[in-house]
Amino acid sequence: MNLKQLGWESFFEHHFTDYDQEQFTVGRVALEHKRMYRLFTEHGELLAEVTGKLRHLATQRQDYPAVGDWVVISARPEEQKASIHAILPRKSKFSRKAAGVTTEEQIVAANIDTVFLVNALNTDFNLRRMERYLLMAWESGANPVIVLSKCDLCEDVSRKIMEVESIAMGVPVHAISAENGEGLDQLSSYLEWGQTVALLGSSGAGKSTLTNALFGEKKQEVKTIREDDDKGRHTTTHRELVLLHDGGVVVDTPGMRELQLWEADEGVSQSFSDVEAFAGRCRFRDCRHTTEPGCAVQAAISDGTLDQERYNSYVKLQKELAFLARKEDQRAALAEKNKWKRISGDRTRVNRK
Repeated sequence: MNLKQLGWESFFEHHFTDYDQEQFTVGRVALEHKRMYRLFTEHGELLAEVTGKLRHLATQRQDYPAVGDWVVISARPEEQKASIHAILPRKSKFSRKAAGVTTEEQIVAANIDTVFLVNALNTDFNLRRMERYLLMAWESGANPVIVLSKCDLCEDVSRKIMEVESIAMGVPVHAISAENGEGLDQLSSYLEWGQTVALLGSSGAGKSTLTNALFGEKKQEVKTIREDDDKGRHTTTHRELVLLHDGGVVVDTPGMRELQLWEADEGVSQSFSDVEAFAGRCRFRDCRHTTEPGCAVQAAISDGTLDQERYNSYVKLQKELAFLARKEDQRAALAEKNKWKRISGDRTRVNRK
């Protein structure tokens, strides 16, 4: 396999210099399952595990490799296996809060150049969900592109595109049908040699069908949507990196109907630049945008310049981020405490010896 086709570039090469010794090489994580990893390497596909040292130093979920990561390995090609010694710094990552009550980051995909935010043009079309995906895409460091799939099932594609453009200022929007190939040529420029694209969206949005269309043959299993509400069934059950025949890499991901935020401070400013522009015109700097005189936000809502639902979405996301920040501060303090407790325990055991 050609490393540059897989996305290897000067950013990673620079960070690999610390490990550039005869016994080490690199690989890219294509699949992760229960702490076992399938890697794409110059030796082909290898099955890998992290070393005991890396496992010992890991204090959080994000300290382990994620799909798309470049990792430092010692390869055993004759066994088709490898050991992972380190993770090279990530140039981008799409993260969300892990499912459950714990406050923990889950990296959906790493080292992405472009994020395809896939939304079907059926009754599951949802602008509010799209705002949330856009928020996280901007925060990831990758470039968002909105892909409106199943355009052959929509009677007014132009109107839907206008609705999306109203909440995604400056973001490219493409309407496609992976089933009949309509609009796929618009996506080719994002999938050039060495580029990595992640497909994100809810179940039934058409991500797996799009992956198959881009790959040129059936790579992912496809299921039909439920007829009663156009909601999707889970097709992809894991994140997987797919190498395209003509160059470029695609990361297909499971559907995420509920995307819980992780970090999105900068993403809010980009995703809701219209709301924050109005807020900047308020008479008072500490305006809460409720009943204060001279509130430009409320004035914009009154005259229809700003959609009330969009503003409500902005407020909801701000509250969610504030709550997450408080929980994360508590979690970080506890992790630091446990880290030093473990270090102290290691020193005690060494002194006893």
